Amino acid sequence: MRTYHCFWLLFWASQPHQIFLTPLSKRTSGFPEKEKVLVLSGNSRQDLHRSKRSWMWNQFFLLEEYTGTDYQYVGKLHSDQDKGDGSLKYILSGDGAGDLFIINENTGDIQATKRLDREEKPVYILRAQAVNRRTGRPVEPESEFIIKIHDINDNEPMFTKDVYNASIPEMSDVGTFVVQVTATDADDPTYGNSAKVVYSILQGQPYFSVESETGIIKTALLNMDRENREQYQVVIQAKDMGGQMGGLSGTTTVNITLTDVNDNPPRFPQSTYQFRVPESMPLDSPVGRIKANDADVDENAEIEYSITEGDGYDMFGITTDKDTQEGIITVKKALDFENKNLYILKVEAANTHVDPRFLYLGPFKDSATVRIQVEDVDEPPVFSRPAYIMEVKENVPINSVIGTVTAQDPDAARNPVKYSVDRHTDMDRVFNINSGNGSIFTSKPLDRETLLWHNITVIAAEINNPKQSSRVPVFIKVLDVNDNAPEFAMFYETFVCENAKAEQLIQTLSAVDKDDSYNGHQFSFSLAPEAASSSNFTLQDNRDNTAGIFTRKTRYNRHETSTYFLPVVISDNDYPIQSSTETVTIRVCACDHRGKMLSCNAEALIHPTGLSTGALIAILLCIIILLVTVVLFAALRRQRKKEPLIISKEDIRDNIVSYNDEGGGEEDTQAFDIGTLRNPEAIDDNKLRRDIVPETLFIPRRTATARDNTDVRDFINQRLKENDTDPTAPPYDSLATYAYEGNGSVAESLSSLESVTTDGDQDYDYLSDWGPRFKKLADMYGSMDSDKDS
Repeated sequence: MRTYHCFWLLFWASQPHQIFLTPLSKRTSGFPEKEKVLVLSGNSRQDLHRSKRSWMWNQFFLLEEYTGTDYQYVGKLHSDQDKGDGSLKYILSGDGAGDLFIINENTGDIQATKRLDREEKPVYILRAQAVNRRTGRPVEPESEFIIKIHDINDNEPMFTKDVYNASIPEMSDVGTFVVQVTATDADDPTYGNSAKVVYSILQGQPYFSVESETGIIKTALLNMDRENREQYQVVIQAKDMGGQMGGLSGTTTVNITLTDVNDNPPRFPQSTYQFRVPESMPLDSPVGRIKANDADVDENAEIEYSITEGDGYDMFGITTDKDTQEGIITVKKALDFENKNLYILKVEAANTHVDPRFLYLGPFKDSATVRIQVEDVDEPPVFSRPAYIMEVKENVPINSVIGTVTAQDPDAARNPVKYSVDRHTDMDRVFNINSGNGSIFTSKPLDRETLLWHNITVIAAEINNPKQSSRVPVFIKVLDVNDNAPEFAMFYETFVCENAKAEQLIQTLSAVDKDDSYNGHQFSFSLAPEAASSSNFTLQDNRDNTAGIFTRKTRYNRHETSTYFLPVVISDNDYPIQSSTETVTIRVCACDHRGKMLSCNAEALIHPTGLSTGALIAILLCIIILLVTVVLFAALRRQRKKEPLIISKEDIRDNIVSYNDEGGGEEDTQAFDIGTLRNPEAIDDNKLRRDIVPETLFIPRRTATARDNTDVRDFINQRLKENDTDPTAPPYDSLATYAYEGNGSVAESLSSLESVTTDGDQDYDYLSDWGPRFKKLADMYGSMDSDKDS
């Protein structure tokens, strides 16, 4: 017979004050009041109830946030196989087993070792099993059970934002939606009222209200005006436990701004404005500014100004400054103090964006009166016309008046005016003007053919204040007079063939006239009286301002007469009649049978000779080669060295010789012979200068021989003086360089140059007393003395 073992789970309910921090009646609904035993047998699981209650006995319930000092008791596991002899061992596994939950392996008591928080983990799933302590084999199948954490009110409501910002239009109706705030509670919303949040307003009444369940904030006061108050700060509280006593709460701040609507019309701060403006004010210049105040802002405060009526409606205009919302009054037409000195305007200011909802508040515009006083200024004279056009004939005499300009002082004083011509516009001084009455007259003859229009400027200035002046242009047209005779349109030079026939046309003539003819020119052509009868040619007037030259005879001989000069008289039909005599040159040429010219006696005019392009290039190349040759020759001559004036080294003059090597010191006695300077007797008398040819031979002057050991400076000065007074001295400067140490040396001069021409003996024993630096010099001169003695 098969035996079924049963695994009993026994639960003991602890006393309320041992498990909860709050009264048990609020937290223990659903807890069994009697023991519950879970019996497991074979593959089936049966719940045996000792009381008729619908409990699920595989669940434990445990309160969160336990604050006791001992471990929190959860429940007890028990198997019917447990005889109490310690042969069974209870094992716990699953969520938190061994760490968060521990079990007494002998008794099956389960305890929580740590403080639990439902908001972190609300349910723990564990598995329990009873095993044989000796064999380790389970005596019951593994059973799974759940530990649920019961909630307590340990979390206050939290708003989704710390600060809310909202805005509504001013003048809104009561109940206008502003914003909705939301608070959440981390407690269990399915158990009790721990997560039931209720909203209330702590600050912001009576302007706003909040719905307790939804958190919607609405307006509670009618016609809130932004101009009175723009910012509101509302504090909202969210409280759990349905708002009951003992519930936890949280708060948030809602900043509410009233936005502007156009509920205020513009208003002028004063009813009348006064401005003063000089009559010389330029057009479009500002006269003044006016401003209507509007309590609204942005586009609701935009104002448009206009002039609605007044006697200066067409004299002034007004525009709006978009930045300052000011009305700028400007001048539209020129002002004249003498005509009108006071203007009264009515200016209106109106909003450009009107809200129809607030039309009941009145018209959104206002008007004011503007008085503009025109001040008198000293104005320049004003001409009767903006420009003058005058006409004058070109043959008028000098000082003839051609017209008059008139200017007047517009001021009430009517100051006298003087006139003058701007000479920058009449540089030739062709015209002048009477400074008193403004009459313009000629000062030089006029010629229409030279200049048709004269454009001058006349200046009118006040006599008392010449700075007040004005200008006017005067356009003078010179009218034509028939003062020019007609002339040929071009220079006529034609030819006639030797074999020409009589009455043959050889040239057609035309004429021009510089004068202007309104009806067109009409010219007449005729031969001059002196050529009319004896000419070999005839002239025929075509009556169309042209004429033709015809041959009178059959043949012409160029050897007899090579050129004919035919005088032609040209006349016009204007008054007075002008005429001129022009000459036509006719050459006699050889022609072929068709009348084509072959040659004339002046062939150079018909077949001009010239050089070809190749010949011109050749000539140009020759010129370039010649110039290059001259330049090279000049350069070679510059580079050629000149022969030195002094060739012989025996010349007695001192020569400056430059060497790029170092001298030999005291032992070098060949570089310069100072004996010549000290002993003039050594000069060869027969040697003359080789660079010039002397005209007169002078006997060289003998100078005294310098004594031994003479100071170099003394005998140089002596030689210089002698050469200055010597008539035979060369007429040029000679440069001589001497190494002179001077008298300041303790050892005096160490030079041995003077010993070349001196026979006296010197004692050099003192050199041995000067120390080791002069030992070599002492040995050298000491040996010389020894040689002399020997």
